[in-house]
Amino acid sequence: MEPAICWNVRASRITHRSVRYDGYGSDNMTGADNQQERLRTAGWILGFVDGEGCFSVPIQRNLTMTLGWQVQPQFVVVQAASSTSALEVIRDYFGCGTITRNARSDNHREPQHRYVVRRLGDLEEVIVPFFTEFPLLTSKRENFEKFVDVLELMKRRRHLELDGLVEIARIVETMNRRSPAVRRILRGHTPATSVGR
Repeated sequence: MEPAICWNVRASRITHRSVRYDGYGSDNMTGADNQQERLRTAGWILGFVDGEGCFSVPIQRNLTMTLGWQVQPQFVVVQAASSTSALEVIRDYFGCGTITRNARSDNHREPQHRYVVRRLGDLEEVIVPFFTEFPLLTSKRENFEKFVDVLELMKRRRHLELDGLVEIARIVETMNRRSPAVRRILRGHTPATSVGR
């Protein structure tokens, strides 16, 4: 069997973009060993996201949008600043997303950093296929499935129609213990009698 050489720059296995090598392998592995290393890294990411990740769909007021609301699905992993290298491994594996300082400090003793993927193409082509192939084990799996439903509705451009936006808001209300969004959205679009539907 011919050995495969792993360089410090590789193409993401999902996006095929050049990304920095994650550092979990040696410089001289066989193809089978390299595959095992990728599976180990994928398993590590899965476990990390099960504990520290979130699939969310903020719906923000934005008067430049057709209905005055913007649907912003995002995949987020938060970690203390001293552990930012873990977020870098995840970002490099997926080949997309950004790492930023978290504006919220909550009760944490040190600053928090966030790995965030918001681009719809990256969510649909990278994040969703990964978590479909490697299913989450905690309650986050249910949130992921709802997240995929929202992406499908957006792909059909339903977020640009009032009834589609309300459908998305109803899904979002069942994710991550979110506060009700439907009433806020409907407030300016329908009579008060139909708001509590």
